[in-house]
This record gives sequence, structure tokens and C-alpha cells, in this order.
Amino acid sequence: MGTGKSKIDACPLSLSWHKRRSVETAAGRRESAAERAGEAASCDTAGPGGGGTEAGEPEEARAQEKVPEDEAGQDVFLKFVILHAEDDTDEALRVLERLQNDFGIRPGLIFAEMPCGRQPLQNLDDAVNGSAWTILLLTENFLRDTWCNFQFYTSLMNSVNRQHKYNSVIPMRPLNKALPRARTPLALQTINALEEDSSGFSTQVERIFKDSVYKTQQTIWRETRHAGRRQFTGAGKVAQW
Repeated sequence: MGTGKSKIDACPLSLSWHKRRSVETAAGRRESAAERAGEAASCDTAGPGGGGTEAGEPEEARAQEKVPEDEAGQDVFLKFVILHAEDDTDEALRVLERLQNDFGIRPGLIFAEMPCGRQPLQNLDDAVNGSAWTILLLTENFLRDTWCNFQFYTSLMNSVNRQHKYNSVIPMRPLNKALPRARTPLALQTINALEEDSSGFSTQVERIFKDSVYKTQQTIWRETRHAGRRQFTGAGKVAQW
């Protein structure tokens, strides 16, 4: 299967982060938003003199008001995420833009846009379980990448073990550098792939990305997150007691 050198590291696609301006722009928007939020917080807590926090305000209360940026971002359940080889970041971005702009399937994300500095397995879990569909970008590079091989096997197993994720893994052959059908791994040959160069591509997209499926998965995702938060809060109260 994958004979290439493994690309598993602390930030597997960090080098590709700067390949496209759209990725940099997205990061800039997040940074600017964080700065504006910080300035607003400073103004709110300043006294008549313009500096410092209000006297007697508990530190814990101020800490609870601050929501980490990455945690807030996780409250968005994505329509799809694209798993791709590091060298295919540009192609993944092109596919992302086409699905969002031409078909209105949004929000979406490519794996290169997952937070750097986190464990790759955590990013993979958030990407697969935080979206309704997982698109595997089948290219020559994808097949050679050991990390990509791990990604698609993990995604397939997740779709088998979780009933609501059934049929959520979508192999896709893009217009550029598509992997030939004869070289497609056996595990993926049993799944109908999206063929971007096919005349029936639009029909395939409409048949797969249905709002009803998305809403069902979104509901389950929210219930799971709320249950996890309640359990975490309960454990914290027991520990304090």
C-alpha cells in the first residue's frame, strides 16, 4: 500500500499552510478577531481612569467569561472536511472552493487548516467526527503518503463502528493528478467515488450532500458534546467536594 516516508509529526501539514493566500487570510481573520476581542475586554474592565479591572471582581468570574478561540471554533459542525496529501494542498483548496461556491455546500475545511501544534490524531478525530462527510482526495500523492493511508483506514473504520457515520466517507478523484482506478486501494474500490471530470459530477454531489443527513449528524454531535460537558462538570464538582 503506502511505501512513502511517513509524514506523521506534530503538525503534519504545517509547511503547506503558507502555500495559499486563502489559508493565510483565514488565519489573519482569526488573529484580528482575537485582537479585537482582547481590546473590547480591556475596555469593558477598565475603570473611569481607563485602566485596570474593577475592584473586588473575582478572578474566577473574569476567567469564566473568556472563551478560548479554538474551543469556540469547535462549536461549528462542518458539512465536510477534505483529507489530502501535503503536496496536494492547492488542489484541496480548489475543490473546497468549488463545493462551497458552486454548490453552496458550506462550511467546509481542508486538513491543512486544522490547528498546528496539536497532536495529529486529535486533529484527525476532530476533523472526521466534527463534520458530516469526510472527502478523501485520491491522487498519486495520497497513495504514496503513509499518513494519508492511515487517515483513510481510520475514517473507514469510524464509519463502520458509528451507525450515524455510515456512508460518510467519500473518495474523490479531482481534475488534477487523479489516482487511476486500477491503483485505488481495495478498501476504497467498494465505495462509489466522486469523479470531478465526469459529466454526472453535479448529480453525484446533489445526491450525496443532503441537508437531512447533515442535520441528523449535527444533532447527534451536539448531544454528544453536551453529554461530555455535563460529565466533565459533574466530575469537577465531585473533585472539589
